[in-house]
Amino acid sequence: MKQKQHFDTQAIHSGNATQPYGCLTTPIYQTSTFTFDSVEQGANRFSGEEAGYIYSRLGNPTTRELELKMADLELCDDAIATASGMGAVSATLLANLSCGDHLIASQAVYGCTYSLLTEQLVRFGIEVTLVDMADKQQVLSAVRENTKVIFLETPVNPHLAVYDLTFIAQLAKEHQLLSVVDNTFMTPYLQQPAKFGIDVIVHSATKYLNGHGDVIAGIICSSSEQIELIASTMIKDIGAVLGPFDAWLILRGLKTLSVRMERHCTNGLAIAQWLEKQPAVNKVYYPGLDSHPGNHFIPEQMTQGGGVIAFTLNAELEQVKGFVNALSLFKIAVSLGDAESLIQHPASMTHATYSDEDKKTAGITDSLLRISVGLEHSDDLINDLDHALVGLSN
Repeated sequence: MKQKQHFDTQAIHSGNATQPYGCLTTPIYQTSTFTFDSVEQGANRFSGEEAGYIYSRLGNPTTRELELKMADLELCDDAIATASGMGAVSATLLANLSCGDHLIASQAVYGCTYSLLTEQLVRFGIEVTLVDMADKQQVLSAVRENTKVIFLETPVNPHLAVYDLTFIAQLAKEHQLLSVVDNTFMTPYLQQPAKFGIDVIVHSATKYLNGHGDVIAGIICSSSEQIELIASTMIKDIGAVLGPFDAWLILRGLKTLSVRMERHCTNGLAIAQWLEKQPAVNKVYYPGLDSHPGNHFIPEQMTQGGGVIAFTLNAELEQVKGFVNALSLFKIAVSLGDAESLIQHPASMTHATYSDEDKKTAGITDSLLRISVGLEHSDDLINDLDHALVGLSN
């Protein structure tokens, strides 16, 4: 887990293979299958006696370069790309859980992850307990004899709570659990969970890793043994594989990850500080603010606050809708990490799958909004928010 170069350099050069014809940019190996020189060679590749590509569901040179680069950036032995962020989450959990096993997860997670945990895994006899990961005693009390995995996001989607990765990793090792962290909001530029002993790091590469809103993808980073387990079972047999063109787009996006994240963070802090001063805003959730309970994790665990902000308005639901509809630069959309700034209403959009009771427990209210701060000038974004807030008070 030793970094030999600065992250900015690694994001451009790590994992790059020597290309045919001296290509500077990684070629897109847009092929479904690969030919063999002989039957013997084909048999040897299938048996693992000879390295080489067989079929793009089992591996592709373009995709492999992305995987090696992400493994380096997340300080892991290996990585595997998937067709979506949910493909990464589901492949990791299904490869490591069986009927009768128990999973601990944070109360607030992405809405589709919540559905996977509470609706799909239970169909296969897997028990799930949702806890407040900030309450260490609650986490400890949730551990059972059949607990196998602990899963969390930090910061949390949508209200940006930050959890102690060192505590989670130590607890997991003490009880022989697999620790899994969704690092989508931070990216390895701002947070590297493996530094703290986390076993598996997953991403929706759709977001900051790609950065341009034109790819759906996921990444899993872990030990060689864990990646081999996931690759040879869930990816090979269920097939949530990433195509080479999408892998190429993410490789291109990673070259500018450092500079993009700096702007996202600078804009995020400026807007969060401005929102905190507005009378119509009840509460602002942003780790970069001194008022945030997780602010003390900067810079030891995460280097900056990121580009996602959540906040609640002093308003009823219809007024909240009116505020969102009055925005022009902030586009109403449910993703994040794009050049464009986005806003969404978690209770009715990304977290609509939550039961009313679980929404209340997780702090997902009708007045809560989540914004993904883009790369526009912060003054223009603040003016857009200010205009909508003026309309809210009229």
